[in-house]
Amino acid sequence: MARPIDAQLLEPAQRAEVLEYLSHDARDNLLLLDLVARMGDAPSPAELTPQIAVARRSGEIVGVAALRPSAVLDARVLPEALERLAPLFDPMGIGLVKSAQPAVDALWLHLSRRRRRHAVVDRLETAYALCADGARFAAAPDGAVVRAAGSEDLEALVYAARESLREEHRPDPFYGDARGFRRWVQSRVPRARVVESARRVAFVGYADVRRAEGWLLQGIYTWPRERRRGFAAAGTSALCREAFAHGAPHVQLSVVDGNDAARALYEGLGFKPFARLRTILFD
Repeated sequence: MARPIDAQLLEPAQRAEVLEYLSHDARDNLLLLDLVARMGDAPSPAELTPQIAVARRSGEIVGVAALRPSAVLDARVLPEALERLAPLFDPMGIGLVKSAQPAVDALWLHLSRRRRRHAVVDRLETAYALCADGARFAAAPDGAVVRAAGSEDLEALVYAARESLREEHRPDPFYGDARGFRRWVQSRVPRARVVESARRVAFVGYADVRRAEGWLLQGIYTWPRERRRGFAAAGTSALCREAFAHGAPHVQLSVVDGNDAARALYEGLGFKPFARLRTILFD
């Protein structure tokens, strides 16, 4: 008879054991590693303190999940461990889950059975990774400047964040809480890099996770009027160069199914697919 599995919320003092467990699949668990590591940190006013749950069998970890700020599942979570972790998601109202497709499939089945959940967004994505020895970096177009974002770029970054959500057919939280949305974008400015051309921002990308195990890029957006001019390739290349200069073994990002232009861009830079993801925004 299999021994029972117990699931409980993780205390910050227990982080080391969980980080070691997740590090065995660091590439697949990069975001979850970052959330666990940040549990004891003081969050910015615009960010939630990560809440992590751990499933154990006879004291041994068999699954890890982040409940907030978004739902993220351990890449090798056992199915029986997920059954014990899933009820911890029941109190969530509006939520976002993004993880390996099989785990999200199982979690969504549980959530949709327990309560009437509506999927505002439900999409598949491909996770890509780039290692330094396979990189084919692109130079900035003539006259363009790649630089760190600053406070003077806030309005441009707010615009890009809203337009990115609109293009993904996601609700625009700016209407419900404009001040809160601006604070959230402002909290991310130190992680943003932009490409400027003709004194206007043409591209923005965020290095949201910067760990020794790898960097994760998110929020990549090119202004429509500037597309197919090399700004996205230059900006992404600059972020990757920075990651490798800091010793990261790889850089990763994800591409939504159907976005053939993004797929071609990243594959042209040397990115290789390594996982299938499912993202669900629900209420």
